[in-house]
Amino acid sequence: MKDMVDIEIRVRYAETDQMGVAYYSNYFVWFEVGRTEFCRARGFRYADLEKQGYILVVTEAHCKYRNSVRYDETIIVRTGLKKLHKRMVIFSYNILRKEEGELIAEGETKHICLDSTGKVKSLPERFINCLSGIN
Repeated sequence: MKDMVDIEIRVRYAETDQMGVAYYSNYFVWFEVGRTEFCRARGFRYADLEKQGYILVVTEAHCKYRNSVRYDETIIVRTGLKKLHKRMVIFSYNILRKEEGELIAEGETKHICLDSTGKVKSLPERFINCLSGIN
């Protein structure tokens, strides 16, 4: 099983500023796309977790911008699992320019698991097993 999952994204016009450079907040949207595909590659859909009455809430989000990316460029969002605990998970991300493999940005997001009433809960065992590669 791959430790990292890559997804390609073409930068859309709506994601850029007047100079054609991707606006900084879109990197967090791309992190979410990467996280969703990482989970899918590990054997579950995030929507299924929500159907069971659990949600993952972002408690921290970091991004270090190393370079810019422009309209119509293809980027790779590389997502990995940094840390996994019963009630918390941390994902790591690298955004790369597809053509050169150049690092554009790197970041991470920390999530805690809540139930439908907003109380912190342990992640369901199936979710933990999928993330850790124990299917």
